[in-house]
Amino acid sequence: MIIVDGLGDRPTSIFAGATPLEAAHTPNLDRLVTHGLCGQMDPFIPGLPVSTHTGTGLLMGLAPKDAYQLARGPIEAMGIDMPMQLGDVSLRANFATLEREGEGLKILDRRAGRIQQDAQELAAVLQNVGLDHGITAAVQPATQHRAVLRLSGPRLSAAISDTDPGDVACLAHVLTSHPLDENESSASNTAEAVNAFVQEAFERLREHPVNQQRRTSGLLPATGIITRGAGMLCNVDNLLDHLQIRVAVVASESTILGLTKLFQFTAITDSRFTALPNTDLKAKVDAACAALKENDLVFLHVKGVDSCGHDKDPQGKKTMIERIDDAIVSLPDDELVIGVCADHCTDSSIGCHSGDPVPVILWATHGRRDACRSYGETECMRGGLGRISATTFLLSLLDLMTRLENYRVTDLPFLRSGP
Repeated sequence: MIIVDGLGDRPTSIFAGATPLEAAHTPNLDRLVTHGLCGQMDPFIPGLPVSTHTGTGLLMGLAPKDAYQLARGPIEAMGIDMPMQLGDVSLRANFATLEREGEGLKILDRRAGRIQQDAQELAAVLQNVGLDHGITAAVQPATQHRAVLRLSGPRLSAAISDTDPGDVACLAHVLTSHPLDENESSASNTAEAVNAFVQEAFERLREHPVNQQRRTSGLLPATGIITRGAGMLCNVDNLLDHLQIRVAVVASESTILGLTKLFQFTAITDSRFTALPNTDLKAKVDAACAALKENDLVFLHVKGVDSCGHDKDPQGKKTMIERIDDAIVSLPDDELVIGVCADHCTDSSIGCHSGDPVPVILWATHGRRDACRSYGETECMRGGLGRISATTFLLSLLDLMTRLENYRVTDLPFLRSGP
């Protein structure tokens, strides 16, 4: 299964009303379309934008009933091998460019110019930060501007709101974290700790030597930390565990590697694999093909398309899609069942995830065909798969692999809950 992060999009005037996928030259993907089935897939609930960990988690077998409790923070922490204890709260964090405005913090750039170096040195001054209520905070960098904030201490709660407003133009200030239940003292204490840490991080980072050098070099300084996706370690159910399928994941992005560890799949990564458009796609495809010799199912994840979408760069998104198409020419498709999909749509006009369904392909030499002839959002609307969920897409792929023939509905009771 090829998961192209953020693949789906909306029409743009740059491509005369086409989407980046529809504008891209994709002969290899189109060949799969011509000899396979297409459709639209809702990652979770139709119309609801989802994050990468939810959309990809469901494609990788996460039980729909557990998608509600799977938070981004713990997944990110697992992806970067950040130690977590029971009772800790972890939050997905961004290094961001902030400045003081009155009593608040104004966001100049949520990603500090997608900082690629220096994050480790900046994080070094954000270790063992003592906060009220016996809470201690620490930050560990992840991919680019991404990081994880871990809170340790007594009576913590993940039931708190975000300080990161997301890619919303009208929200240009760091938000105040609030308890989601005003009557829960542990949530109130945790929200207070997050707010205090955000302020303390700004004070420690704004004149850090790294940031002084970045300003001198014409780069955006990483003067603060913004947070979202608070969560604790939890147990979740996975369809593929019940089927006893050997699974590998070819990826480099920390969220996907975190899901891989959570589900106890085999992680395949390499220094040539990045979460950026400069990733070595041929090496990724070769690694996926090699992994199929010892695994029944391989997930191949590509992040760069989503990054272009968030950067409001539809042309870059189109180019990245064309590079993916070039890379998959070496797939031995006569021997495989192939699914092509996305974890969510990213609207490259506004830089945000959207709730639109994503276009999907399901191909096998012995599989059905429909009348679709090219891979794109509009064409897939008339495909034979119709409009399905991520769980249904995975089940359809497993069915073509003949891995469901001995199972009854009663064997997989968790599929009764959720979309």
